[in-house]
Order: sequence, then structure tokens, then C-alpha cells
Amino acid sequence: MTILIDDAGTGDLLWGVVIGAYQPETETFIYDIIDVSFFKEGAFQEKRHFEEAARIVLKLVERLNLKPYEKIKVCQGDILNSAAERLKERYSEEVVERVHVEGRAQELIEAAYINELKNLGYEPIPDRIGRWGKSFWHMYDWVKKDPDERVKWVKTGFPNLRKFKIFRMS
Repeated sequence: MTILIDDAGTGDLLWGVVIGAYQPETETFIYDIIDVSFFKEGAFQEKRHFEEAARIVLKLVERLNLKPYEKIKVCQGDILNSAAERLKERYSEEVVERVHVEGRAQELIEAAYINELKNLGYEPIPDRIGRWGKSFWHMYDWVKKDPDERVKWVKTGFPNLRKFKIFRMS
């Protein structure tokens, strides 16, 4: 059996990041969230989100009860670099592989992220990944409609956001 690890929302303006684990053979999917606070001024510059991602990944793999013959395939995204290293330390280099996650695992993790966004009251555009620039501005416009309530859900630690007045207020 295999455990696939992926993330969703890392480069998006809103919310935190969903880290998911999927076992294709059993169709088991679980996830947890790196809170948006890890992407605010200070915590983001200190790169605390990397360690939080590692903590979450280890917890998810533990919950899935990795068997000795199983492999763990981790998405190649930067946010999962520390997680992959910690997994190698715990389970061995032979067990952990960096891959490009596609298919059902990616669909489930993206759906979890989209559902979290919808819980905020935000309705994402279709194909937000393929239209990242448009997705950014759609999210920005949503925040701008009620910044006093919505800026708290923005990853304001991203350096490029300092040029926008509404994000300097947070």
C-alpha cells in the first residue's frame, strides 16, 4: 500500500493550507490545516509553516498506521520539504519518495481546501489553479468588500502583499 501526501492553498491569498494524506488502496483520506496565523507577519518570515507542515504530516501518517511494507509519496512542493526529511528520519529513505501528486489524491486535497474556503463565505472561481492570477484578484476583491472582517483570513506575511494598503492594516 501507499500513502500519498499533498498540500493545497499554499500560494493562495486566503486561508491557511490543507495538508492531506490519501491511501488509494483503501480510499482513505484525512487532512489537517496549517492555520493562517503561520502565514502572518513574523511567523511566515521565521518559516514556522514548514515545521507545522512536518508536524501535521507525521501525525497524518501515524493516524493511517503505516505498515512496514508501505511507501510514503510526498508532493515535491517546498512546504513539504521538512516533512519529507522528518519522514525519512523516522521511516527511512527507502520508504519516502518525492513525487508529483495527481489524480484522486490531488482532487480530494483540493476539494478539502475549497470546502474550507467556502466555510469562510468565499466562493472560489472554477479552475482556480489554472487561472491563478484571476483567482488572486477574485480573492482580493472578496477581501476588499469587507476588509475589517476578512483580512484576518489573508496570508499577509507574503512580502508582495505589502504594496496593498488593506494588507498593511493587519
